[in-house]
Amino acid sequence: MADISAEKRVVVLPDPASLAEAVATRFLQRVAKRVEGGRSAHISLTGGTMGIEVLRSAGRLAQRADIDWSRVHFWWSDERFVPADSPDRNDVPAGPAFLDRIDVPAKNIHRVPASDQGLDLDAAAEAYAAELARFGPTATAATGFISGPWPSFDVCFLGVGPDAHIASLFPDRPEIQIVDRAVVAVRDSPKPPPDRVTMTRPVINSSKRVWLVLAGTDKASALGLALAGASYPSVPAAGAKGRRRTVFFVDEAAAGKVPPELIDGEY
Repeated sequence: MADISAEKRVVVLPDPASLAEAVATRFLQRVAKRVEGGRSAHISLTGGTMGIEVLRSAGRLAQRADIDWSRVHFWWSDERFVPADSPDRNDVPAGPAFLDRIDVPAKNIHRVPASDQGLDLDAAAEAYAAELARFGPTATAATGFISGPWPSFDVCFLGVGPDAHIASLFPDRPEIQIVDRAVVAVRDSPKPPPDRVTMTRPVINSSKRVWLVLAGTDKASALGLALAGASYPSVPAAGAKGRRRTVFFVDEAAAGKVPPELIDGEY
């Protein structure tokens, strides 16, 4: 367990509300630091209850007004292939929660094509991969790291399902093992709606920081398996890893099966 502790941090907050606010505060601090001196930032967002609550909390924080959002690009790790105005999409609630509350150029918001925009599911996945490729590969002078044809996200937010899925990478499905493409179509998803578009593990894991945000007792088992080093094809959350940081932000209910030595009280 010592090796796991060195690689993955677990930060525990009392409840979902304080969890969302704490993550939102860290997020704005991270973006502000990144864009200082004119650097660009790429952020991968997620949907789900906690993903949107984090954005809603960020949208209420006053420090959002101090950030140069013209240098920040937003993406989604996965999207439901439904009409553009469907509440089932991950990007629809992100607007009123956060994106509409900041001065970010429309061209910096990179949405997955919707089902009513003239593309079929496979073409939508190919189009999103092509959009990612416009901003990669990237390299850093400090590490020499070069990603594939996609940006290296400064923060990649992920939710975790009770089955331990991340993005639309579900357990024991072929998509979790695809490494030769940036984006793939998902059909017959075990969670509705059935048709989806998702980034693959190589894109997620080339992120500088992967932040997994989860709350509730129904997530405790998935979190425990992810921290215990379970096989990622069966426990996708176990395979999510940032190049610099991998942090599980959780509430006390979800932390019920976390060994005390893995909890980071200072991060």
